[in-house]
Order: sequence, then C-alpha cells, then structure tokens
Amino acid sequence: MEDRFGHRISYLRVSITDRCNERCTYCMPQELQEWLPRVGILSFEETLRLVGIAALLGVKKVRVTGGEPLTRRGVLQFVQALAQIAGLDDIGISTNGTLLAREIAPRKSMAVALREAGVRTVNISLDTLNRDDYHAITGRDYLIEVLRGIDCAVQAGFELIKLNCVLVRGRAEDQLKPLIDFAAEKKLLLRFIELMPVSTSDVLSDSNFLPVREAQRQIEAHYGSLMPEPQFRTNGPATYYQLPGRTQRIGFIGAMTNLHFCESCNKLRLTCDGKLRPCLGSYLEFDIMKVMRAGASDAELERFFLDVVERKPQQHDFRENYQPGRKMVAIGG
Repeated sequence: MEDRFGHRISYLRVSITDRCNERCTYCMPQELQEWLPRVGILSFEETLRLVGIAALLGVKKVRVTGGEPLTRRGVLQFVQALAQIAGLDDIGISTNGTLLAREIAPRKSMAVALREAGVRTVNISLDTLNRDDYHAITGRDYLIEVLRGIDCAVQAGFELIKLNCVLVRGRAEDQLKPLIDFAAEKKLLLRFIELMPVSTSDVLSDSNFLPVREAQRQIEAHYGSLMPEPQFRTNGPATYYQLPGRTQRIGFIGAMTNLHFCESCNKLRLTCDGKLRPCLGSYLEFDIMKVMRAGASDAELERFFLDVVERKPQQHDFRENYQPGRKMVAIGG
C-alpha cells in the first residue's frame, strides 16, 4: 500500500479497547468516561480478519494498543493468533506497564506470557519516577506496579523495550536526568515526546508545551552535546542521539516542531470501534466495521484499505488549530 505522497504503509496500530485503568491528563482527562458497549467494538475474530487483509497488502508490523490493552480479557490468545498471520514479522504492544508484573500462572508474569505469545517489542509509558507526580499525572498511585512491570519486561527478554515520556512544561524538566539514568541502568530505549492536542483542545497551551529542542538543550547542559544517530531507526518517527561517553541512545518525537515529521510516515490506525484512521492528527476516519458486518468480502475489504490509504493526508493538522474529535484513549496512540 502506497499513498499519493509516497508513504508506503507497512505498520498498523490496532486498538483493542477504549478502557484504561489510569486517567492521564493528556489522554483521558475526565474521571468519568462512557465506555463503548461490547457490541460497539471489534471482536478479536473481526480484528484478526482485518489484520490478515492488511498483511496481504503489505503490513509487516502490528502494534497492539488501547486504552490499556492488557485490561481486555483474552489478550494473550489474541496475540498468539496474531503471530500466526502470514506476512507479519513484528508484533509489539503499547502499555502503561501497570499489569506487566501481574501473575497469570504460577511464577509467570503477564510480561513473560506476552513474550511467549509472540510479542517482540513493548512500549511503556513513564513520565516520571516521582510517586506523587505519577499519581497527579495518571490519577492513580501505580508507580510501584509500573516499575515492577518494567523489571518483568526486562526479565521476559523482549527484543526491544522503549520508555515513552510525554514532555509537559513545569513537570518534565526535573525528570529528564532521572529518566535518562534509569533507562541507562535498565538498558532501555527512552524517547521524549512532544505534547499533542489529541485529547481536548485545552491540553495543549503555551504554558505547558515543552518543545523537544528545549528538552534536548537541557539534557546537553548536563551530559554534553548529544551525537546524532540518523542511521538508527525504529518503526516510528523518533530521531535518536547517543549520549557522550555512553552507549546509551535517547530519542525525540517532535510532532509539533519538526516540519519534516510526516515525511516517513508508514502507519494506519484501526480503532477498537472499527474505524480506519490514515493519520493520528486528522479528523479522517472510515468505518470498516460497518461494511464488514454488512457482509463485505475480503476483496471488498482490501479495496476499503486501499481507498483509505489513498486519502492519507500529506501531513497532520496539529499545527492548524486542530480540535480533537475523540479522546486519545479511543484512538489507540
């Protein structure tokens, strides 16, 4: 699949639930949330059918997201089935980490079970190592559980573990060094992500927006000049640097300030309620669940995918007074 701007689509982010056990201010800021009814979300069988079609069209990587994907019953069986789809060579999962240490069998954590099921990479959200700040950010006192989950993920032997820190001015600055040193100790890849207006319009303001370049300058003031590593890439849009005197890399995702951010985009998103979204920062979404449940053939669903890719915008609308149509928790990251 390739759009009219030359974006070759090989990566599908698949949300399996809109539910989450945390209430992060930039994702789902309201404590009261109207969850989708079960009939309103794709069954695992429906999702697997759509992923199989996407794989036939050239998708090589799937990342399972939520909400918090580990809150959905049957997620392990779903991942096992994903791993059997011909053409997929990379399955990842994005999580807040709170459930990775949960024991699901005697002496077996969720993290180990996910690795055995076929998950190769895991992204874990971690904005702070301060317990009080973590509670304030997420609305939950789960930092200890997350740190245990990270340890379990390390022990599980995932091929790559990435820590994602969202930059919010007034909150992130004093956590840059602790998070970098923590990632170095655990041998994890840390990325700093600019705040995006994907929840409510008032989430992003001049008072709380911290550009990645400013965060980079603060990091360099302590560690010295970062060394660009343009040859190092993961599946996402991060740019990576090596810290001087270390083998450690850190990444920066600057959706708001990097004017070339969208040039290498290779993604589609499938929401848990069956919408295909060609771009996170666009209103565009197309209801593939409706046509599938109306009896569409695989060939018709292939055409649906191709039509959505054809409508993929050249770049996101975040800089153009973008007003969110749905909260981040209902998109899947």
